[in-house]
Amino acid sequence: MLKQVSVYAENKKGNLQTITGVLADRGINIWGSVTNDSAEYGIIRLIADKPEEAKDALIEAGYLASLSDVIGVEMQDEVGALNKLLIALRESNINLDYIYLSFNRDSGLPVQVLHTTDATEVASCLQAKGFHLV
Repeated sequence: MLKQVSVYAENKKGNLQTITGVLADRGINIWGSVTNDSAEYGIIRLIADKPEEAKDALIEAGYLASLSDVIGVEMQDEVGALNKLLIALRESNINLDYIYLSFNRDSGLPVQVLHTTDATEVASCLQAKGFHLV
């Protein structure tokens, strides 16, 4: 299971860079991220090498930040790999809240980051179907 850092931030010029600067100053590496915005605020979700430290650093910098469990599924870099994963989830009647892409620095392979309501159950299901989790 991976820990995801979610940061709630005002949607204003330069704010994303301020957030990445806070993490860079602490020597925290961002492995993958996705941003979702609205008119006034956005959510930055990211996977970092030191998630607890990242959350604490962002809170100290005045941001609202939290941790949550997500699933990382390592996949082959080939046509149809994501489709196979989504078929397996559909066949198991599993709904995803959201999904985004990262990659495994050791293997060089893509990693789909999945958020769902019951990460532990979904992780077990995917492992049983032969998927490699990170």
